[in-house]
Amino acid sequence: MKITLIAIGKTEDKYLIEGIEKYLSRLKHYINFNLLIIPDVKNTKNLSEAQQKSKEAEVIQKQIGPGDVIVLMDEKGGKYSSLSFANYLNKQMIGSVQHLVFIIGGPYGFDETIYKRANLMMSLSDMTFSHQMVRLFFVEQLYRAFTILKNEPYHHA
Repeated sequence: MKITLIAIGKTEDKYLIEGIEKYLSRLKHYINFNLLIIPDVKNTKNLSEAQQKSKEAEVIQKQIGPGDVIVLMDEKGGKYSSLSFANYLNKQMIGSVQHLVFIIGGPYGFDETIYKRANLMMSLSDMTFSHQMVRLFFVEQLYRAFTILKNEPYHHA
């Protein structure tokens, strides 16, 4: 199985970049993982919220295939503990999913076309985090999930 995290806009803060890189390096030992950064939509001052989401959706749709399993990182999504997230990943691997794609949307969330294409919506917390912080939290939780599945000591339940 391959896992991709699609995110809109680049991460600027050095401490976040370093944290993300730390977990990307660790993930290599467990899974074929790709972090795909889509550039921010240009001239957003001249666009409505709906237009911005639509433009982001066009770019996202070019990155996902018809057989991909799509998980939206969305505040309205279901909440998972670290253990239940690990179990979700395990079920996808057992179910022979070829490509699992997680998507972090732009500042206004997702266009309706992306919601309709999604297989699942997942929330990391009831709290709101910057999209850049979500990237770090996600890759850490992904790493944690694989250490749980391998029964390694990183996760202490």
